[in-house]
Amino acid sequence: MNSLLLFLFLASSSLLILRPITSEARSRPSKSKSQIIVMGFVYCDICSNNTFSKHSYFLPGAEVRIECMFKAMSPRTAEQISFSVNRTTNRYGVYKLEIPAIDGIKCAEDSSKISSSCQASLIWSSCSSCNVPGFKDTSDQIVVKSKGANLCIYSLHALSFRPSKKEISLCGN
Repeated sequence: MNSLLLFLFLASSSLLILRPITSEARSRPSKSKSQIIVMGFVYCDICSNNTFSKHSYFLPGAEVRIECMFKAMSPRTAEQISFSVNRTTNRYGVYKLEIPAIDGIKCAEDSSKISSSCQASLIWSSCSSCNVPGFKDTSDQIVVKSKGANLCIYSLHALSFRPSKKEISLCGN
């Protein structure tokens, strides 16, 4: 009798494993897909000293070009996705690009093996008193990965504009 129960259990288990995948199961997102966010900020370097000082401020309305290249992880092909988009900083000087999950694109596991990268470049500033590019390009990035949420954040180093003339009254020589 025990062998009959074991046979029925194995037969029903194999039917569950071998059943065809339904369209509902195919449409569910894979756990290996990561949502990717690329972000950074732009500030006004009021003292033109290439640092964020006590007189600096975050710059809303600055336009930034973001260019990214992601390599897809596929056992048979070496695919690459490249794109370029423009973003405008919000009232806090932050620009952000959200990339939905794409099959085969994963967050960088190790910074020494980064196969994907993004860079940002300044286009223009909406601030007439702070519109000379300072740090105008960056490809330096910090990659932060959240395992639970399948979220990957590429945080790019800061970009800056500065005034055409240094504010001597605020900054000194």
